[in-house]
Amino acid sequence: MAKIRVLLADDHTLFRQGVRTLIAGESDMEVVAEAANGAEAIDRAQETRPDLVLMDIGMPGLSSFEATRQIKRNRPETKVLFLTMYDDEDYLIEGMEVGASGYVLKDSPAPQLLSAMREVMRGGSYLSPRMLSQLVDDFRSRIRTSERTPRFATLTAREREVLKLLAEGKSVKEIACEFNLSVKTVEAHKFNLMRKLDIHNKAQLVQYAIQKKIIQLPTPA
Repeated sequence: MAKIRVLLADDHTLFRQGVRTLIAGESDMEVVAEAANGAEAIDRAQETRPDLVLMDIGMPGLSSFEATRQIKRNRPETKVLFLTMYDDEDYLIEGMEVGASGYVLKDSPAPQLLSAMREVMRGGSYLSPRMLSQLVDDFRSRIRTSERTPRFATLTAREREVLKLLAEGKSVKEIACEFNLSVKTVEAHKFNLMRKLDIHNKAQLVQYAIQKKIIQLPTPA
């Protein structure tokens, strides 16, 4: 079985040596190159075509996020796993946006890093348990906040106008003409209001508008 070919990108030589020693003890992986900054990581990735890049955050020069973006653009099959001291959600989100498959904190136990590397190479994703816990706590907090804030209150004035006209049976094109907006803009308002209200079709939208007295049912003759 072919070994996982790893590129180490970190500006601390001693740390790279420690990780290299750790990987050397594994029969299914090997370090094929090292880099001390983002620009070097891009060059080494082009030269050695690694299966996996262990990428530090906060190296001098070119940002690790831009380096990751370029590595993924040049070689999409290469996996990137951020290995960092920063337990920061913004860094995590940016890392995922540029194509990384995982985020491991440097204070993690060695077996956890090795497991993360293998999981990523199997096509999965990996987050350090502490980062995962932070995300879960943040998600719970947002749920509690959304429960306190009525959904209708989150709509903008324009979204409420679009909601009313849609519920009255007007088309997106008709609403665009009425407000002197582009069809694309009205479609965006429609998408946003339906997302905020968790509405998925026209019938639900009309029902919601009636319940909230945004429109009135016609009185029988």
